[in-house]
Amino acid sequence: MSGVITKFAVTSMVMWMAPVAIMYGFYYQVFPGVSQMSSSAQTLASGFLAVISVNLVIGFYICMAMKETPHQEPQPDPTFLANAKASINQPTSSQVNDDSKGKGKVE
Repeated sequence: MSGVITKFAVTSMVMWMAPVAIMYGFYYQVFPGVSQMSSSAQTLASGFLAVISVNLVIGFYICMAMKETPHQEPQPDPTFLANAKASINQPTSSQVNDDSKGKGKVE
C-alpha cells in the first residue's frame, strides 16, 4: 500500500512542477528560440506545453496503475457475509403478517 501512496505523491509533485518549470523556462527565456517569439506566442506556447505536460503525467500514472498487479484476490468481509446470509434466511415482518391474515384460506 505504501508503494501506491509513494507513486501517487511523486506523480502529484511532478504534475505540479512540470507546468511551473515550463512557464518559468518561457518567462525567463531558458529554452532556445524563445527570445525570437512574440509575447503572445510565448504565452500560448508555454500554456499549451504546460497543459500537455500535465496530461502526459496523468497518462503515465494511469499506465503505471494498469500495469500494477494485485497482491491478493479481494476477499469479502466475513462478518458482512454472515449478516447477509442470516438476513436472507429470516422472514420479513410483511411475510409474517400476510400469513397471519389467512390469505391461503378459501371462503
